[in-house]
Amino acid sequence: MATASSNIVFDDIFTINAIDKEGKKFDRVSRLYAHSKNYDMDLTLDYNIELFPLQQDQSFALALASSLARGGPAPRTTGTDAVAEETTDDKERDVWRPDGKGRRGLEDDYDYVMYGKVYKFDGGTAEIVTAYASFGGLLMSLTGSFRHMTSIVLGDPVYLLMRK
Repeated sequence: MATASSNIVFDDIFTINAIDKEGKKFDRVSRLYAHSKNYDMDLTLDYNIELFPLQQDQSFALALASSLARGGPAPRTTGTDAVAEETTDDKERDVWRPDGKGRRGLEDDYDYVMYGKVYKFDGGTAEIVTAYASFGGLLMSLTGSFRHMTSIVLGDPVYLLMRK
């Protein structure tokens, strides 16, 4: 799992069990079903097949991050220190820009990145939970032990990063 000083809130290696097992609904989007190697998690994910082609039985790394900035989250400050927070935010802004004018971030280490929001948590049993996120209408569900998802926060923005 990610360290406390990292913006990565979850990461694991997944192997694809099936793609579009309920039929294909869109030309450029498929839904994959995968299981993780390290944390025994189940993933269902919609993704753009033109940008990131995948096949059944293929493995890929998946990370969820609160920011694309490298290192830990910006320290929260109040009162007279608010200027320090603003300066930190300015440094992290546009970290994704392809023209090189922003700082290079976590996206440099991955092949496919989506930005979205965690919109729902299901309790399931006391031990097993499911986190749901939407990335501009492309959906993700991640199911497994709550211990591996303690840093994933309902309502927070999230970046999904993948590489083969």
